Amino acid sequence: MAYQLPALPYSYTALEPFISKSTLEFHHDKHHATYVTKFNEAVQGTDLDSKSLEEVIKAIAGDSSKTGIFNNAAQAWNHTFYWNSLKPGGGGTPSGALADKIAADFGSFDQFLEAFKTASTTQFGSGWAWLVLDGNTLKVTKTSNADNPLTSNQVPLLTLDVWEHAYYLDYQNKRPDYIDAFLKNLLNWDFAAQNFAAA
Repeated sequence: MAYQLPALPYSYTALEPFISKSTLEFHHDKHHATYVTKFNEAVQGTDLDSKSLEEVIKAIAGDSSKTGIFNNAAQAWNHTFYWNSLKPGGGGTPSGALADKIAADFGSFDQFLEAFKTASTTQFGSGWAWLVLDGNTLKVTKTSNADNPLTSNQVPLLTLDVWEHAYYLDYQNKRPDYIDAFLKNLLNWDFAAQNFAAA
């Protein structure tokens, strides 16, 4: 049961000028596609072949004999989640229950923004910044390389890819500018709210 590369939920030019067509083509069609291909090759003919990415990630997290499978499964999952965390005309502030929960757990929306900027900026090397529901509490976390909150029994609500290939063509070494563009112009609060409501 080969896992299929999901199409982007918008056109290659939809996120311009904040994320370019070139970046999306390179990031989705090359990086994401490679993780999907390598995952399918690694699990073909095994008992993992019939499982979802989420099931595979949770089943083999921490198993050093399956690090390669984990990395490709998690990166395939992380990227799909990231594409959905972005939308044209995004950013701004959330509303409804999620907005109330952010204010309650972080103290204010501005304090959430600071926490997310700090996590995104200080993730050394490759990785991800996340807004998660941990038990009944919203938290900002960061993970290295392919790791994600599913391995910690947290519910991811949104993520930002801070691997260099996510932003280098557009921002070079200016990761903070990429983070600001995400928060102000691209963040898909509707997707985060759906994940929160389903938790």
